Formats: sequence, structure tokens, C-alpha cells
Amino acid sequence: MSNRVLIISVFIVASCGLAYELIASALSSYLLGDSILQFSSIIGCYLFAMGIGSHLSKYVKDKDVLARFIDIELLVGLIGGISALFLFVVFAWAAAPFRTVLYALVLIIGTLVGMEIPLVMRIFHLKEADFKELVSKVLTFDYLGALAVSLLFPLVLAPQLGMSRTALLFGLLNALVALVTLHIFRKELTRFYLQQIRALMVIFALTIAFSFSNKVTTWSEQAFFGDPITYTASTPYQRIVLTTWKDDTRLFLNGNLQFSSRDEHRYHEALVLPAMQAAPFAKNILLLGAGDGLAARELLKYPRVEKITLVDLDPAMTQLFRTSAALTKLNENALNNPKVQVINADAGKWLEEATEVYDLIIIDLPDPSNFALGKLYSVPMYSQVSRHLSENGYVVVQSTSPYFAPHAYWCVVETLKAAGFYTWPYHAYVPSFGEWGFVLASKHNRFSLPKKYDVPTRFLNEYTTQLMFEFPPDMNPPKVEPNYLNTQSLVHYFEQDWQNTIR
Repeated sequence: MSNRVLIISVFIVASCGLAYELIASALSSYLLGDSILQFSSIIGCYLFAMGIGSHLSKYVKDKDVLARFIDIELLVGLIGGISALFLFVVFAWAAAPFRTVLYALVLIIGTLVGMEIPLVMRIFHLKEADFKELVSKVLTFDYLGALAVSLLFPLVLAPQLGMSRTALLFGLLNALVALVTLHIFRKELTRFYLQQIRALMVIFALTIAFSFSNKVTTWSEQAFFGDPITYTASTPYQRIVLTTWKDDTRLFLNGNLQFSSRDEHRYHEALVLPAMQAAPFAKNILLLGAGDGLAARELLKYPRVEKITLVDLDPAMTQLFRTSAALTKLNENALNNPKVQVINADAGKWLEEATEVYDLIIIDLPDPSNFALGKLYSVPMYSQVSRHLSENGYVVVQSTSPYFAPHAYWCVVETLKAAGFYTWPYHAYVPSFGEWGFVLASKHNRFSLPKKYDVPTRFLNEYTTQLMFEFPPDMNPPKVEPNYLNTQSLVHYFEQDWQNTIR
């Protein structure tokens, strides 16, 4: 009976240990931007700390090994359980020390987790278990627990519970392992009642925290975003937050502003209308990204448009902008228009399998802040785009800021050229973002600036259009390399540019 409990405990503690590592990595992605350096450094720090914990476990005396295992489970449960909630609060109220607190927690939790399995193996060994059988069972269930949580975390737990509640759930599991172990081995423990009180107090604290975690998270996010939060959701792909203050609705993805309803018309008119005027034949149009429906709204102003295929990764995003009354008013119900076909898929993979050719392709994807997004701005990606573009058609790419991220912006231009496109870079001032950049491209070298627009506009006319395609001296192109998959130079340019801006 006791051996069976220990084996189940191994499965649970392995699941919890990996869960805390995934939560820390996901939070760094949500709050700091998902870069390979951050993700790798957290994993490396966690594994290093586990090594420290494994080393420290040898200093636990044989007579105390069972009691120390229970104490460690309670500590892991308490610290790991509240870690996500605590990090949200720290980020909202004191963003500067967030990294220090994050890595400190990773080191503490990793050290405690690193002690768990060695102590369990010693408990087995003290009970004169066969060594080969012991190692086989412990490692088998350790790896099975890791597999279980690696599947459940992105598919079920994070989307349904969110980061804070997921951490608290695993904290409760650690504390329950401690409590069950206490009762199974009560005769062998000299401080049974004291440890039982501790276990019950930890479980009570985690249960209370679980009950109020959504309120605390909302309160923390409210402090960070400033304006009243009207909607939040955690999906397998991102954290979606909407805020509203007076007549201003703002969308944030992973903490980054995507649009403000007060000035988004500048961005979306600039993104869509110059290309539509240059391509009076454009009837069949592909949108990659643009899940908010605002680019589709601009396209639907043209009666000649027959079909818009919109490919966006996150179904929660497109569903939100299909159903919310305030948001459908903003995008003029574009995503429910019969001309618009919404496909939820990865843009790059979808292009590999698609066969249709389009008159205009608009790429409105998030900034290339990580390698997963960087590949969607690469030469191979744009080569795929070229295969789906008609010979006279045009491509438009949102390309981050030529003022704040000049190396990243001009890297997109060079990448399009390397993929065989002629390019016409341009920019527009959007108050919420500052100077923002776009690139118009085609397989041919024919483009004239529109002198008028066939649809109503709030921002664009002949004069503002001419200004968009002129760059002042402080936005002159620096020397950059195209973005290939094996180098991902764009992601490095993007990170360096924005770090320099913050400084």
C-alpha cells in the first residue's frame, strides 16, 4: 500500500514540477514577449536549480527523509501555487524588478523540486525495495507525469483555468500528496500532528487563493492597463484583454497594444486602401492575421470585392470579434459578412496546403517578437505568398515601426526583395503607436500613388498618401540582412531596436 502511494506521488510531483516550469515560461511569454532567450534561460535556470536540489538532498539524514519529503511538498505547493498570482501582482505594480522576482522564484521552486525524486528513491530504498525495480518504477512514473502535464497544460489547463489557477491547482496537488503521505506513514513520523496542521493550513490558503485568484488577476491587470478591463481570456496562443474608457476601446494581446478604436482607422486605411486603389481588378483577397475584422471592414467598402479569405490562428479571437456587440459595431460586422470566409489555422502551414491564387494578399500579423512569428516574415514565407499571388497582384505587409525599430522594418523590406518582389515602403502616424510601417510589394514594377480614393476615408487623401511614401532623414534605411529561417535575423533586429528604444 505505502509503495503504491509513493509511486502515485512520483507521478503527481513530476506533473507539478513540469507545470511550474511551463507556467514560468508562459508568463515570461505573456508579460515580457516570447523570445527564445527568455524561454531557454528559464528552462536552463530551472534545470540548474533542480541539480542544486538533487545535490542538497544528500544532506537529509535517513531518519528524517520521510518528514523532509512532506515538508518539501508543502513548500513546493505553497510557493509554486502562488507563484503565478504573485508574478502578476509584481508585474502590475512594480514592473522593473519583475525579472529578478521571476528568476528568484524559478530558482527556489526548481531547487525544491530537485529534492523530491531523490528523497522518494531513498524512502523506497529504506524499505528495502529492489534497486533495479526502484529506479525503473520511479523514472517511469516521473516521465509519465511530465508527459501528462505537457499535454494538458496547453490544451486544457491554461485555456480553461488561466495561469494563476493552474499554478494553484498544482500547488494543491503537492499539498495533498503531503497530506496523504502523512496519513499513510503516520506511525513512522514523530511530529505527525504538527505536520498535519501545516498541511491543512497550506491547503486552506491555496483553496482561498484559488477562489479569489481571478479577482486578484483582474485587479493586477487593471493596474497595469489603466483603463477599465471589459474582457479577458487566456487561449492556447495568447492572453486577450480588452479595455474601454469613454469612447476608446483597446485590444491587448500578451500585454501589447493592437489597436485603439480612436485611431485604428489610420492604421487600417493605410494598410488596405493604397493597394486596393492600385489594383482595381482585385476581387479575390487573402488576409493573413487581421482576426479583429478591421482590415476586412476596409476591404468591404469596395463593392467589387467578391471574396475575402481570412486566416487567423486563434479561434477565440475571431469568435470574439464576430459576437461582441461593441466589437461588431467597430468592424461593421465584417466577420459575419457572407463574402468573408474565416479559417482558423497557422498562416504559414495553411499557405503550404492552399492552391488558390489571389489578386491581393494583406499580411497583418503580430510583430516578429519571437522565432515562431519571425518565420512568417521570412524569405520562404514570402516565396509561398508569391505562389498564391496573381501576376498583376499586390502584397501588403505590416512591418513594425520604421522609427522605433528601423533595422526590423528595413529587414522586412529586404526580405521581400530577396523573395523576388519589387517593394514600395511607406509609413503612417498612428497616435497610439507613433510612426508605423508598411510595405507594398508585387511581382512587377508598376505602382503609382493614388490621387483619390473610390471609398469614403477619414485619414487618407492625395496629400497624406504622398507623405506616407516619403521618409525623412531620421528614418533612412540602415544596412540589414534579409530574414532567412536558419538565421532569423529579423527577430534579433526587432529585439535590439526595441531595447534601444526603451533605454
